[in-house]
Amino acid sequence: MLLSLATFLLSLTAPSARAPMALDSLMGPGISRALATARAAQLRDVRYALRLDVTPRDSALGTVTARFQLERAGDVILDFRGQRLGAVEVNGAALPAPDYNGAHLRLPAAVTRAGENTVTVSFVARIAAAGSSIIRYRDATDGAEYLYTLLVPADANQLFPCFDQPDLKARVSLRLVAPSAWRVLANAPTAEPLEPANGHGTAAAVEHRFMETEPISTYLIAFAAGPWATVTAPSSRRPITMYVRASRAAEVEADSIILANDAAARWLEQYFARPFPFRKLDVLLAPAFPFGGMEHPGAIFYNEDRFIFRERPTLPQRLGRTATIYHEVAHQWFGDLVTMRWFDDLWLKEGFATYMAAKMQASLDTASGAWKTFYLRNKPAAYSVDATRGTTPVWQSLANLDQAKSNYGAIVYNKAPSVLKQLEYLVGGDAFQRGVRRFLTAHAYGNATWRELLAAIGAESGRSLEGWGKQYILRPGMPVIDQELRTGTNGRARLVLRQRPAQQLSGSGPWPIRTNVAVGLASGAIVRLPVTLDADSVVVTLPARAARPAFVYANADDYAYALVLPDERTVGWLDAHIGTVSDSFLRAMLWGALWDLVREARLDPARYAAIALRELPRESDEQIVAGVLGRVGRAVIAYLPSARRDSALASVEDALRAGASDSTKPYGVRKSYLDTYVRVASTSRALTDLDALLDSGTAAGAPLRPPTRWAIVTALIEHGAPTAERRYAAEARADSGSEGKRRAFVAGAARPDPATKRAYFTRYFADSSLNEDWVTASLEAFNSVEQSRLTRPYLIPALDSLRWIQANRRIFFLGSWISAFVEGQTSAEALLAVDRFVSEHPDLPRDLREKILQAEDELTRTVRVRGRGDG
Repeated sequence: MLLSLATFLLSLTAPSARAPMALDSLMGPGISRALATARAAQLRDVRYALRLDVTPRDSALGTVTARFQLERAGDVILDFRGQRLGAVEVNGAALPAPDYNGAHLRLPAAVTRAGENTVTVSFVARIAAAGSSIIRYRDATDGAEYLYTLLVPADANQLFPCFDQPDLKARVSLRLVAPSAWRVLANAPTAEPLEPANGHGTAAAVEHRFMETEPISTYLIAFAAGPWATVTAPSSRRPITMYVRASRAAEVEADSIILANDAAARWLEQYFARPFPFRKLDVLLAPAFPFGGMEHPGAIFYNEDRFIFRERPTLPQRLGRTATIYHEVAHQWFGDLVTMRWFDDLWLKEGFATYMAAKMQASLDTASGAWKTFYLRNKPAAYSVDATRGTTPVWQSLANLDQAKSNYGAIVYNKAPSVLKQLEYLVGGDAFQRGVRRFLTAHAYGNATWRELLAAIGAESGRSLEGWGKQYILRPGMPVIDQELRTGTNGRARLVLRQRPAQQLSGSGPWPIRTNVAVGLASGAIVRLPVTLDADSVVVTLPARAARPAFVYANADDYAYALVLPDERTVGWLDAHIGTVSDSFLRAMLWGALWDLVREARLDPARYAAIALRELPRESDEQIVAGVLGRVGRAVIAYLPSARRDSALASVEDALRAGASDSTKPYGVRKSYLDTYVRVASTSRALTDLDALLDSGTAAGAPLRPPTRWAIVTALIEHGAPTAERRYAAEARADSGSEGKRRAFVAGAARPDPATKRAYFTRYFADSSLNEDWVTASLEAFNSVEQSRLTRPYLIPALDSLRWIQANRRIFFLGSWISAFVEGQTSAEALLAVDRFVSEHPDLPRDLREKILQAEDELTRTVRVRGRGDG
């Protein structure tokens, strides 16, 4: 029944065809690698003069004039899948019957010529809350409407006819007709004063004209329009204007955000020895933005919800906001100035931006523990994907940009920066920096590949990196290092490190690893030993003073990209003493190693939770507390079988409640306890306590504000508490603006009844006014582990919808969708159903199959861990 419903919804919402799709492979769906290669050899010196009228509510009316040089006369193919194609003129003559199939426009060789060509096309592009290149957002607080573009990875051709591939960079001049009361932001500075214009909307309109940009890729073209409030911080060294919704202008920490962007740009100018590459740097806080940020040259868009805190922020939240700023500003060089040639090298910009963000934080805030933060934000996420059957290499083969969205994920965002850290440790910081500078100089305002990057760093370090690249960039999967401590007849220990692949995938032999081994002594001292792992098994000779270690860990300082599994002696010592390790960075990694053993079904999740709840009262590091308690939540909710969970639940709830109430702890630590308590609480006593918190007005030593209030309401709804609906209605009345409506939508998804689940699942597909960000935010509540029996009927329909999801949703959504539905299950029956779906769909595209297998790995581990607990 549900499967047929999903099929119906897919057909209902599928885009209508303009004409039968041409059989010519170059005119087929998406942008094929063959088409991109042919055009890159054919075209150069591209320019777009783009004019858009956004005064109509649901459509943008546009014309574009594309100028380009042809190496020789021949067919020219432009990409366009917008709402409607209008008149086409080529080199001054009308093209009476354009060869257009809804994806591409072919200009026949008869109308082109060697040298300069000019094409002018009129068109209509859609404006909508989701699924369009121009996103419309209505502010429920004051009724104002805002527009902004989002074209990554290949949606520029949904906005206007163009050559939508990253290696055909173009200079772009934009004219935008908008209501006269609106402010407009684009990549380049405004060119001249506003001029009255005849818009197609009801309000008076003006035309904004912007200067021509430097050469940029089409996916980086951007504008935003609406009644934005603007702020310019007087203390920043460069003029940076921030655009924010008028209704939220009073909430935003404008000076801090602007100054962080300015500081990042200045630091990068020095590190890269190259001035800021574009004429200006402005920022926009975009409402309902579907990811953290987007690096448009000169006009960075940030996720409003992650940048404006509605309650007192924790340290991880503040560090996350700063890391996002540093990441997006780094893109102005790595991604915008030099762009990957094709999206198979997506890591080249994303991995580098993340790595440079960490280097910036380490330099600009030496006391922040930047590399500990880097580990916590990147390594667990990377390992959890790279250890699966569905993992991919860092360089991900891509035949068509239609599949480019699948390349986004932990491999490019988390593994890539992690292996860059290993690379810099291998060649040295100076050689690494010189190589990066050489790379940027050689390819400025152009495109490059990973091989050219490694060649530049290799030239500066005096060593070939070809073999390193084959293992870390081209080889899928990751190494696992098993530790073994042996005691000889003399009582002295010998450390054996064995390397093996997490999965038997392509590639063979050991990964080359340079690392430090931490040897903990009974006295509390830590000895670090540099080690090179170049064989399947390596024996590490321990110095005399470390001959009887308390523990060992083969990745001190996190230089290696490898999952290190501790030996039994180390686990035994950590069980009793992990809180005594004075180095907070190492302590964070040791907590991570214990959790890895839980996921490997080698350490009881109840034992991990017991260690955590015993040791964390002495822990003052907010990041460690937040991370460990998050794992305690997963252990209790998903990993413990029902009987064991029920017997342990009351004591876990008591410990979490006590931590949240402990006035001797700093706010950030108490807030982590509170958040985990809200997530875990399910006994009637705990639910009654949560309900009472809503009346108290304070929690964790701070005022109880809407984000946490809504989390409590969601928990009450999820567990069917008697007061749930009354609390929901009261919170919705009290928090009736845009942010409150979003939270209310999320909370509603947690209702434990079949009608709610059916209504939400149907709306995910059928409601074109539903913003994608709202859907993403609601998926966890919809797929509550506690409600896995209710959501089990939606598991296969969710997988069956993946082709539609890929075609109609943004980057990251696909992975979030699959993970939510698969990881919301805990049973062997659900695992069998996923396996059966994969085996019964041999025609499933490779990238979608890999995404399913990545998510399935957590379900597999959950079933295995729960089975061990039952035994």
